[in-house]
Amino acid sequence: MNDQVRDFEAHDFFRSDRWVANPYPYFDYLREQSPVFREPHNGIVMVTGYAEALEIYNDPERFSSCMSTTGPFAGCPIPLDEHRNEDISELIETWRDKTPFHDQLPTMDPPTHTAHRSLLMSLITPRRLKENEEFMWKLADEQIDTFIADGECEFMNAFAQPFAVLVVSDLLGVPPEDRVEFRKHLIRVEQESGGAVVGGTDGEVTHGPLEFLYEKFSGYIEERRRNPREDVLTGLAKATFPDGSVPEPMDVARIAANVFAAGQETTVRLLSYAFQLLGDRPDIQKRLREDRSLIPNFVEECMRTEGPVKGDFRLTKRPTTVGGIDVPAGTFLFIANGAANRDARKFENPAEFQLERKNARLHVGFGAGRHACPGAPLARAETVVALNRMLDRTTDIRISEKVHGPAGARRYSYLPTFILRGLTHIGLEFDPVEAG
Repeated sequence: MNDQVRDFEAHDFFRSDRWVANPYPYFDYLREQSPVFREPHNGIVMVTGYAEALEIYNDPERFSSCMSTTGPFAGCPIPLDEHRNEDISELIETWRDKTPFHDQLPTMDPPTHTAHRSLLMSLITPRRLKENEEFMWKLADEQIDTFIADGECEFMNAFAQPFAVLVVSDLLGVPPEDRVEFRKHLIRVEQESGGAVVGGTDGEVTHGPLEFLYEKFSGYIEERRRNPREDVLTGLAKATFPDGSVPEPMDVARIAANVFAAGQETTVRLLSYAFQLLGDRPDIQKRLREDRSLIPNFVEECMRTEGPVKGDFRLTKRPTTVGGIDVPAGTFLFIANGAANRDARKFENPAEFQLERKNARLHVGFGAGRHACPGAPLARAETVVALNRMLDRTTDIRISEKVHGPAGARRYSYLPTFILRGLTHIGLEFDPVEAG
């Protein structure tokens, strides 16, 4: 056994910070053993294969999302050990309201998930997304105006976080007079938590900003049901389940809060990596400046190589087989999106960033199937807008050497979490376009 293999086997992916900065060698090691492989520290089945990831994401009959955000690390109240050879679907439902984050969309299974996600249809419509994108272009310039003359910035604080919060606020119809409060509160929570709201290596779990969002959105829904207006919140307040029943205000608030949190979180992480790559790869930056039509595929390849979602948990409902491996009921699986996106069986030269990769959009950077991140269309559009406007208003964008060190010896800090993948900060320098 060589030293590298000892390193892979000695460090717990979930409880140590050994693989936070660069999990990809570990994922490659796992896949070399098998695309479905039980790690030795916690008995969690690691899914690093692309086809196997899609199989699990698209089969809620065999795999439950009931503890998708925490796995076993916040404690599992379901008595699993004595039911490994049974169908535990009913057992999961009996204990569901005792599981972490049971009231949130990512942990719901059909048919409850289907009914609640249908409420999103009143939010993320093509017309609403188009209106929201028009807002993005104006907002991007307003945000860039706050730092462009300085020639440098900490991009997360200066642009990514406030931009993402205000865009999703507009999408959901948060009244303009409340948007400053939303921005201040959510950015403060982000800074105080270090970004690791869920899935931190220390095992802590917190609702973070969600309680604040629940309160605000349930208040909006109740008020709009009493006093309807011609606005987005009224449309949300009028939304019904597929059977025509009227959801409780808190049910609607939870959906809105989930979209809000997911929409701004994924965007911030995607923006940070896109601009990191832009600064580290002047050759790619040059090509994007010369041909803006490459930007959408650039964004997809960013999500493939460094997607904001590192992974999701699933719980097997009954004894089954995945990737040729027998998996008992009550087994936790970790679908490693970042690993599946680098599976050579699906993507040629998977570790290489290819600006014109033909199948880049087939990545699972935002998950897949029923539980694909609802903020994905928003994050894509925001990143395309931000890249275009920053390229319009600069002649060169560089990584700050005083913050991150010289090229070839960069120092980057990543979120200490096994659920999300993203930088904690990114220092940029740039040459502004001179005013004409």
